[in-house]
Amino acid sequence: MADKGEFGAEAKRLEGLWGGEFGNAYTERNQAAGSNRAPFWQAILKDFPARCVLEVGCNLGANLRWIASELRPEAVYGVDINLKALQELRCGLPGVNALYSPAKELPFRDRWFDLVFTMGVLIHQPPESLPAVMAEIVRCSNRFVLCGEYFSGEPVEVAYRGETGALFKRDFGSMYQQLFPDLILRKKGFLSKVEGWDDVTWWMFEKPRA
Repeated sequence: MADKGEFGAEAKRLEGLWGGEFGNAYTERNQAAGSNRAPFWQAILKDFPARCVLEVGCNLGANLRWIASELRPEAVYGVDINLKALQELRCGLPGVNALYSPAKELPFRDRWFDLVFTMGVLIHQPPESLPAVMAEIVRCSNRFVLCGEYFSGEPVEVAYRGETGALFKRDFGSMYQQLFPDLILRKKGFLSKVEGWDDVTWWMFEKPRA
């Protein structure tokens, strides 16, 4: 069984991958991502009202652009480990808070946000550190946790652009409920390529009131 040092080494390797040229290329490929996502975010914010929102793994703001059009931009936050993406986000959405941070060590107080979410980010976390990342997301949320990821009934690694250990499908919704049994599932859905996504399954959870 691998020790914590090995787990940390794999997380560091992937952070370096996404923070470097590999991540820069991802940002370039996704310049037009999110153009059709307005209806989804409008519906989410109508059904699950939030005044302060954090996206973990925001890249250049394909989701945050729509959230910032519904909320005050200064109440919208995004963290990422790719500096190129953060620079482009700051230029494109100057009112939004764009911060550098690994997902497993978020620089925010407990229950600071009404909604914390990922879209296609948990799939890129090494299995050993995934529970820690999910714990940080839950910790920072005061009410809602939204998870949108590739689904598989059983955990499976998927080859990703020549890199190993860089993309995993699983039932992330069930994993949230196993790790945090107090979470209440409020809604679940699917977002297709036609809708501007990449065949993503999503779950909206609500935390019990403190």
